[in-house]
Amino acid sequence: MKLNPLADRVVVKMVELEETTKSGIILTASSKEKTQVAEVLAVGPGELKDGARIPMSVKIGDKVVTSEYCGTKIKLEGTEYVIISESDILAIVE
Repeated sequence: MKLNPLADRVVVKMVELEETTKSGIILTASSKEKTQVAEVLAVGPGELKDGARIPMSVKIGDKVVTSEYCGTKIKLEGTEYVIISESDILAIVE
């Protein structure tokens, strides 16, 4: 089954970031403050405004920072996804 977002919606999967301290200890997201970083899995066609589509700023594969309490969480075939509006994306991680 595939999720195809509509309008300016984006399907993302949250990513757990690992961070290594100066002493070499690996910290997972569960041991520190959670950063809202996600991978873009699907992108809608863009918002329709005055008869024209506004192109999306993100593409499949981008890593993005999202608002903390945004979107709708769904579980599909055992995997949790979040459907968010493009406006809930704060930055693209490069």
